[in-house]
Amino acid sequence: MAEKMLKFIKVERSMPTKRSATDRKDDFDEIYAEFSKDKAKEQATRCSQCGVPFCQQGCPLSNNIPDWLKLAAEDRLEEAYQVSSATNNMPEICGRICPQDRLCEGICTIEQSGHGTVTIGSIEKYITDNAWEQGWVTPIKPPRERAQSAGIIGAGPAGLAAAEQLRRKGYQVVVYDAYDRGGGLLVYGIPGFKLEKDVVERRIKRLEDSGIAFKFNTRVGETVSLATLREEHDTVLIATGVYQAKDLKCPGSGNEGVFPALEYLTASNRKNFGDAVPAYDDGTLNADGKRVVVIGGGDTAMDCVRTAIRQGAKSVTCLYRRDRANMPGSQREVANAEEEGVTFEWLASPEAILDTKAGKLKAVRASRMKLGEPDASGRQSPVRTGETFDLKADMVIKALGFDPEDLPELFGEETLTVNRWGAVRVDYATMETSLPGVYAAGDIVRGASLVVWAIKDGRDAADAMHKAMKAQERASKVAAE
Repeated sequence: MAEKMLKFIKVERSMPTKRSATDRKDDFDEIYAEFSKDKAKEQATRCSQCGVPFCQQGCPLSNNIPDWLKLAAEDRLEEAYQVSSATNNMPEICGRICPQDRLCEGICTIEQSGHGTVTIGSIEKYITDNAWEQGWVTPIKPPRERAQSAGIIGAGPAGLAAAEQLRRKGYQVVVYDAYDRGGGLLVYGIPGFKLEKDVVERRIKRLEDSGIAFKFNTRVGETVSLATLREEHDTVLIATGVYQAKDLKCPGSGNEGVFPALEYLTASNRKNFGDAVPAYDDGTLNADGKRVVVIGGGDTAMDCVRTAIRQGAKSVTCLYRRDRANMPGSQREVANAEEEGVTFEWLASPEAILDTKAGKLKAVRASRMKLGEPDASGRQSPVRTGETFDLKADMVIKALGFDPEDLPELFGEETLTVNRWGAVRVDYATMETSLPGVYAAGDIVRGASLVVWAIKDGRDAADAMHKAMKAQERASKVAAE
């Protein structure tokens, strides 16, 4: 075993320096500083180099985490980057926004032994940020160009991962996206304090420099039809994500001052880009001076509460129907929110959104809950106790998750099959939909999920599309002979 490793007994776990809540709550800059080179090396030496690496098993991408930790500890940073990027198209993004406490770090062997997990995400971020600084991240140069092309619908993480993998094989790739920028939720859904936007923009530019074409402001089903894309490309990937907000099922949910989370976050992110955002400027989607109530307990809810703090809200309260231990969001994000001044009302569910006679929002009436028997997900079901209370509110944000759009109707393709939740059905062995030559990946298949799962799905779909186009190429050669 390398002498440089197995130092978890002597070296304490350490995270990069975190800016104080007072310092960070007035801006949208990332809250963690960069690891220094020496600190990243030191923390990497804590890895126990397990024979069966649970951290790798806990990663949806099966990243070779022990290998690149060892390389980082030995100051072989370019090799560490090569290993890290071999299985992950966006390691520095995953290092920033993955809920490592629920994935790789959560099942780290030394974490289970009581010594504190290796800070995998922060080291992953350091390795790739350093690679960008050193010029090691370069445009893709395929070994040969292929005449066949792939059309990708959606420039979010699944679409971008698939585009990169296919371009590596030499295919001509065109990415279509309804937004005016690439990145999907990476740019418009996730706030800058978790993921600064230049980190995403440099990824998009690298793909453009690699020969991938992007057609923005292109909504398939309106600007161009799916049938047209199928004619123009040898294969097509649907990677649209899910953007339709789950509705709040209580009286008053449609009242003035009640907004879906993504509408609110997109306005904030656009403002930080310097875009014209009339609904922000006129105060509609701006939390400044308001009493804000966010309903939900996932990572999107945490993004909303922390954004409202930065916009200067008078108060910010998160309302969640289960307790802290049973919330779906990252515990690290909850801790960050609490530090910044967010109040959490656990075991509380909205009963009604109340307004004045003039129609102005005034409060959320909530029911106290208790936890009952486990539901299908294994978590205890929330049950009303009969007690209610009112939370004063000038703005309510619904962060209850997302549903897919009705793609068969939008695309004009009735034979595109979906499941009962509206997600696109695929053959999981090939990621192919009910339409021949049309594949799907990411949230539009699995439902709203993590970026790292979208990247995995995009890579898997790209592999299947490559096999299909190779088979097409062979068949064409045989026919020509």
